[in-house]
Amino acid sequence: MTEDLEWRVLSESEKERERKGRRKSLLLCVSTFIHCHCFLPTLSTQQHTIKPLSPSHAIPTPHSKFPSDSDTQSLFFSGRAERQKLLNQKGCVVWITGLSGSGKSTLACSLSRELYSRGKLSYVLDGDNLRHGLNKDLGFKAEERTENIRRTGEVAKLFADAGLICVASLISPYRRDRDTCRSMLPDANFIEARHHEAILIVFMNMPLELCELRDPKGLYKLARAGKIKGFTGIDDPYEPPLNCEVHVPEASKAIEIKQDGDVCPTPTVMAGQVVTYLEKEGFLEH
Repeated sequence: MTEDLEWRVLSESEKERERKGRRKSLLLCVSTFIHCHCFLPTLSTQQHTIKPLSPSHAIPTPHSKFPSDSDTQSLFFSGRAERQKLLNQKGCVVWITGLSGSGKSTLACSLSRELYSRGKLSYVLDGDNLRHGLNKDLGFKAEERTENIRRTGEVAKLFADAGLICVASLISPYRRDRDTCRSMLPDANFIEARHHEAILIVFMNMPLELCELRDPKGLYKLARAGKIKGFTGIDDPYEPPLNCEVHVPEASKAIEIKQDGDVCPTPTVMAGQVVTYLEKEGFLEH
Protein backbone atom coordinates (compact mmCIF):
# COMPACT_ATOMS: atom_id res chain seq x y z
CA MET A 1 0.00 0.00 0.00
CA THR A 2 2.79 2.35 0.95
CA GLU A 3 4.82 1.37 -2.11
CA ASP A 4 1.80 1.92 -4.32
CA LEU A 5 1.35 5.39 -2.81
CA GLU A 6 5.05 6.18 -3.25
CA TRP A 7 4.85 5.03 -6.88
CA ARG A 8 1.86 7.30 -7.50
CA VAL A 9 3.65 10.27 -5.91
CA LEU A 10 6.75 9.53 -7.96
CA SER A 11 4.64 9.18 -11.07
CA GLU A 12 2.92 12.52 -10.44
CA SER A 13 6.25 14.26 -9.83
CA GLU A 14 7.61 12.84 -13.06
CA LYS A 15 4.53 14.05 -14.90
CA GLU A 16 4.98 17.52 -13.40
CA ARG A 17 8.65 17.60 -14.47
CA GLU A 18 7.59 16.52 -17.94
CA ARG A 19 4.98 19.28 -18.12
CA LYS A 20 7.53 21.87 -17.00
CA GLY A 21 9.95 20.58 -19.62
CA ARG A 22 7.34 20.97 -22.33
CA ARG A 23 6.55 24.51 -21.23
CA LYS A 24 10.25 25.41 -21.31
CA SER A 25 10.58 23.90 -24.78
CA LEU A 26 7.56 25.84 -26.02
CA LEU A 27 8.84 29.13 -24.56
CA LEU A 28 12.23 28.45 -26.12
CA CYS A 29 10.62 27.88 -29.54
CA VAL A 30 8.54 31.06 -29.30
CA SER A 31 11.55 33.08 -28.12
CA THR A 32 13.69 31.72 -30.95
CA PHE A 33 10.97 32.49 -33.53
CA ILE A 34 10.56 36.09 -32.36
CA HIS A 35 14.31 36.58 -32.20
CA CYS A 36 14.89 35.23 -35.69
CA HIS A 37 12.00 37.01 -37.39
CA CYS A 38 12.02 40.35 -35.63
CA PHE A 39 15.48 41.14 -34.35
CA LEU A 40 17.96 39.30 -36.59
CA PRO A 41 18.76 40.56 -40.09
CA THR A 42 16.96 38.82 -42.93
CA LEU A 43 18.91 36.59 -45.33
CA SER A 44 18.29 37.10 -49.03
CA THR A 45 17.91 33.72 -50.75
CA GLN A 46 18.73 35.22 -54.12
CA GLN A 47 21.91 37.17 -53.41
CA HIS A 48 22.97 35.35 -50.20
CA THR A 49 23.64 38.71 -48.60
CA ILE A 50 22.50 39.93 -45.21
CA LYS A 51 20.10 42.87 -45.28
CA PRO A 52 18.90 44.82 -42.23
CA LEU A 53 15.20 44.97 -41.51
CA SER A 54 13.31 48.04 -42.69
CA PRO A 55 12.55 50.49 -39.85
CA SER A 56 8.84 50.16 -40.70
CA HIS A 57 8.99 46.48 -39.66
CA ALA A 58 10.71 47.09 -36.33
CA ILE A 59 8.75 46.24 -33.20
CA PRO A 60 7.66 49.48 -31.46
CA THR A 61 8.93 50.04 -27.94
CA PRO A 62 7.50 52.33 -25.25
CA HIS A 63 10.05 54.95 -26.35
CA SER A 64 9.46 54.54 -30.08
CA LYS A 65 8.14 57.46 -32.11
CA PHE A 66 4.51 56.89 -33.08
CA PRO A 67 4.49 55.96 -36.80
CA SER A 68 3.06 58.29 -39.40
CA ASP A 69 0.11 57.30 -41.60
CA SER A 70 2.43 56.13 -44.37
CA ASP A 71 4.46 54.04 -41.91
CA THR A 72 1.32 52.57 -40.38
CA GLN A 73 -0.10 51.56 -43.77
CA SER A 74 3.03 49.51 -44.47
CA LEU A 75 2.38 47.43 -41.35
CA PHE A 76 -0.96 46.14 -42.66
CA PHE A 77 -1.45 43.65 -45.45
CA SER A 78 -4.85 44.85 -46.68
CA GLY A 79 -4.98 48.39 -48.02
CA ARG A 80 -7.86 50.35 -49.49
CA ALA A 81 -7.43 48.78 -52.92
CA GLU A 82 -7.45 45.26 -51.47
CA ARG A 83 -10.58 45.95 -49.44
CA GLN A 84 -12.39 47.36 -52.45
CA LYS A 85 -11.36 44.39 -54.55
CA LEU A 86 -12.68 42.04 -51.86
CA LEU A 87 -16.05 43.84 -51.79
CA ASN A 88 -16.14 44.44 -55.56
CA GLN A 89 -17.15 48.07 -55.02
CA LYS A 90 -15.53 51.43 -54.39
CA GLY A 91 -15.87 53.22 -51.07
CA CYS A 92 -17.73 56.53 -51.10
CA VAL A 93 -20.04 58.71 -49.02
CA VAL A 94 -23.62 59.51 -50.06
CA TRP A 95 -24.55 62.57 -48.02
CA ILE A 96 -28.32 63.19 -47.88
CA THR A 97 -29.26 66.70 -46.77
CA GLY A 98 -32.56 68.57 -46.48
CA LEU A 99 -35.16 69.95 -44.11
CA SER A 100 -36.69 67.89 -41.34
CA GLY A 101 -39.47 65.79 -42.87
CA SER A 102 -38.07 65.97 -46.41
CA GLY A 103 -37.58 62.19 -46.57
CA LYS A 104 -33.86 61.84 -45.86
CA SER A 105 -34.12 58.77 -43.62
CA THR A 106 -36.68 57.17 -45.95
CA LEU A 107 -34.32 57.58 -48.89
CA ALA A 108 -31.36 56.32 -46.86
CA CYS A 109 -33.18 53.10 -45.92
CA SER A 110 -34.47 52.57 -49.47
CA LEU A 111 -31.01 53.17 -50.90
CA SER A 112 -29.47 50.71 -48.45
CA ARG A 113 -32.04 48.05 -49.40
CA GLU A 114 -31.46 48.63 -53.11
CA LEU A 115 -27.70 48.32 -52.70
CA TYR A 116 -28.16 45.15 -50.63
CA SER A 117 -30.30 43.62 -53.37
CA ARG A 118 -27.39 44.21 -55.74
CA GLY A 119 -24.92 42.55 -53.37
CA LYS A 120 -23.29 45.83 -52.32
CA LEU A 121 -22.28 46.62 -48.74
CA SER A 122 -23.45 49.91 -47.27
CA TYR A 123 -23.98 51.49 -43.86
CA VAL A 124 -26.42 54.24 -42.86
CA LEU A 125 -25.39 57.04 -40.49
CA ASP A 126 -28.67 58.64 -39.42
CA GLY A 127 -28.52 62.02 -37.70
CA ASP A 128 -31.15 61.19 -35.09
CA ASN A 129 -29.46 57.91 -34.15
CA LEU A 130 -26.04 59.56 -33.91
CA ARG A 131 -27.41 62.06 -31.38
CA HIS A 132 -28.21 59.13 -29.08
CA GLY A 133 -24.60 57.98 -29.07
CA LEU A 134 -21.62 59.58 -30.77
CA ASN A 135 -23.07 63.10 -30.63
CA LYS A 136 -25.27 62.87 -27.54
CA ASP A 137 -23.23 65.60 -25.82
CA LEU A 138 -24.08 68.14 -28.52
CA GLY A 139 -26.98 70.57 -28.69
CA PHE A 140 -28.31 72.66 -31.59
CA LYS A 141 -26.29 75.86 -31.36
CA ALA A 142 -24.43 76.79 -34.53
CA GLU A 143 -21.05 75.64 -33.24
CA GLU A 144 -22.54 72.39 -31.92
CA ARG A 145 -24.22 71.70 -35.25
CA THR A 146 -20.84 72.22 -36.90
CA GLU A 147 -19.19 69.72 -34.54
CA ASN A 148 -22.04 67.29 -35.13
CA ILE A 149 -21.38 67.35 -38.87
CA ARG A 150 -17.60 67.20 -38.44
CA ARG A 151 -17.75 64.07 -36.31
CA THR A 152 -20.15 62.41 -38.71
CA GLY A 153 -17.91 63.32 -41.63
CA GLU A 154 -14.89 61.75 -39.96
CA VAL A 155 -16.79 58.51 -39.31
CA ALA A 156 -18.15 58.48 -42.86
CA LYS A 157 -14.61 58.93 -44.17
CA LEU A 158 -13.50 55.80 -42.28
CA PHE A 159 -16.37 53.78 -43.76
CA ALA A 160 -15.41 54.95 -47.25
CA ASP A 161 -11.78 54.05 -46.60
CA ALA A 162 -12.95 50.57 -45.55
CA GLY A 163 -14.56 50.20 -48.98
CA LEU A 164 -18.19 50.65 -47.90
CA ILE A 165 -20.84 52.88 -49.42
CA CYS A 166 -21.64 55.09 -46.44
CA VAL A 167 -25.08 56.76 -46.51
CA ALA A 168 -25.16 59.77 -44.17
CA SER A 169 -28.60 61.23 -43.54
CA LEU A 170 -28.57 64.58 -41.71
CA ILE A 171 -30.23 67.97 -42.02
CA SER A 172 -26.74 69.53 -42.14
CA PRO A 173 -28.16 73.01 -42.79
CA TYR A 174 -24.93 74.95 -43.29
CA ARG A 175 -23.17 74.86 -46.64
CA ARG A 176 -19.80 75.49 -44.99
CA ASP A 177 -20.09 72.34 -42.87
CA ARG A 178 -21.04 70.18 -45.85
CA ASP A 179 -18.14 71.58 -47.83
CA THR A 180 -15.82 70.72 -44.94
CA CYS A 181 -16.99 67.10 -45.08
CA ARG A 182 -16.50 67.08 -48.85
CA SER A 183 -12.94 68.32 -48.38
CA MET A 184 -12.18 65.32 -46.15
CA LEU A 185 -12.40 63.13 -49.26
CA PRO A 186 -10.65 63.57 -52.60
CA ASP A 187 -12.35 65.83 -55.10
CA ALA A 188 -14.12 64.44 -58.17
CA ASN A 189 -11.09 65.28 -60.30
CA PHE A 190 -8.97 62.88 -58.23
CA ILE A 191 -11.27 59.87 -58.14
CA GLU A 192 -9.12 57.68 -60.36
CA ALA A 193 -5.86 58.69 -58.67
CA ARG A 194 -7.25 58.27 -55.16
CA HIS A 195 -8.88 54.85 -55.45
CA HIS A 196 -12.37 56.15 -56.34
CA GLU A 197 -13.05 57.61 -52.92
CA ALA A 198 -15.49 60.52 -53.13
CA ILE A 199 -18.48 62.18 -51.55
CA LEU A 200 -21.84 62.58 -53.26
CA ILE A 201 -24.30 65.19 -51.98
CA VAL A 202 -28.01 64.32 -52.35
CA PHE A 203 -30.26 67.34 -51.80
CA MET A 204 -33.82 66.55 -50.75
CA ASN A 205 -35.33 69.69 -52.25
CA MET A 206 -38.81 69.47 -50.78
CA PRO A 207 -40.79 72.65 -50.05
CA LEU A 208 -41.14 73.75 -46.46
CA GLU A 209 -44.92 73.53 -46.76
CA LEU A 210 -44.72 69.82 -47.60
CA CYS A 211 -42.24 69.08 -44.80
CA GLU A 212 -44.43 70.98 -42.34
CA LEU A 213 -47.50 69.12 -43.55
CA ARG A 214 -45.77 65.79 -42.97
CA ASP A 215 -44.19 66.76 -39.63
CA PRO A 216 -43.74 63.11 -38.53
CA LYS A 217 -42.23 64.10 -35.15
CA GLY A 218 -44.43 67.13 -34.47
CA LEU A 219 -41.37 69.39 -34.39
CA TYR A 220 -42.70 72.06 -36.77
CA LYS A 221 -45.79 72.50 -34.60
CA LEU A 222 -43.59 72.99 -31.54
CA ALA A 223 -41.33 75.41 -33.42
CA ARG A 224 -44.29 77.46 -34.64
CA ALA A 225 -45.55 77.61 -31.05
CA GLY A 226 -42.16 78.95 -29.93
CA LYS A 227 -41.37 75.87 -27.83
CA ILE A 228 -38.32 75.00 -29.95
CA LYS A 229 -35.79 77.71 -30.76
CA GLY A 230 -33.34 77.62 -33.66
CA PHE A 231 -35.35 75.12 -35.69
CA THR A 232 -34.09 74.76 -39.25
CA GLY A 233 -36.50 76.27 -41.77
CA ILE A 234 -38.45 78.26 -39.17
CA ASP A 235 -36.09 80.54 -37.22
CA ASP A 236 -32.76 79.09 -38.37
CA PRO A 237 -31.66 79.09 -42.01
CA TYR A 238 -31.12 76.14 -44.33
CA GLU A 239 -28.48 76.77 -46.99
CA PRO A 240 -29.19 74.56 -50.02
CA PRO A 241 -26.27 73.06 -51.97
CA LEU A 242 -25.20 74.93 -55.09
CA ASN A 243 -25.17 73.55 -58.65
CA CYS A 244 -27.22 70.45 -57.88
CA GLU A 245 -27.97 68.34 -60.93
CA VAL A 246 -27.81 64.68 -61.86
CA HIS A 247 -25.10 65.23 -64.46
CA VAL A 248 -22.87 67.21 -62.15
CA PRO A 249 -19.97 69.49 -63.13
CA GLU A 250 -16.43 68.62 -62.13
CA ALA A 251 -16.47 71.16 -59.31
CA SER A 252 -19.06 69.29 -57.25
CA LYS A 253 -20.91 66.02 -56.92
CA ALA A 254 -24.59 66.39 -56.12
CA ILE A 255 -28.02 65.05 -56.98
CA GLU A 256 -31.16 67.08 -56.46
CA ILE A 257 -34.39 65.21 -55.70
CA LYS A 258 -37.58 67.26 -55.84
CA GLN A 259 -41.27 67.09 -56.60
CA ASP A 260 -42.53 66.72 -60.16
CA GLY A 261 -45.39 69.18 -60.02
CA ASP A 262 -47.52 68.05 -57.10
CA VAL A 263 -46.16 64.50 -57.21
CA CYS A 264 -43.43 63.50 -54.79
CA PRO A 265 -41.19 60.67 -56.07
CA THR A 266 -41.50 57.35 -54.26
CA PRO A 267 -38.59 56.08 -52.11
CA THR A 268 -37.88 53.38 -54.72
CA VAL A 269 -37.65 55.96 -57.50
CA MET A 270 -35.40 58.21 -55.42
CA ALA A 271 -33.11 55.32 -54.47
CA GLY A 272 -32.97 54.22 -58.10
CA GLN A 273 -31.85 57.70 -59.12
CA VAL A 274 -28.92 57.60 -56.69
CA VAL A 275 -27.98 54.01 -57.59
CA THR A 276 -28.00 54.88 -61.28
CA TYR A 277 -25.55 57.69 -60.60
CA LEU A 278 -23.28 55.46 -58.49
CA GLU A 279 -23.36 52.82 -61.21
CA LYS A 280 -22.52 55.33 -63.90
CA GLU A 281 -19.56 56.66 -61.90
CA GLY A 282 -18.21 53.14 -61.37
CA PHE A 283 -18.69 52.88 -57.62
CA LEU A 284 -20.60 49.58 -57.82
CA GLU A 285 -17.74 47.61 -59.30
CA HIS A 286 -13.99 47.32 -58.86
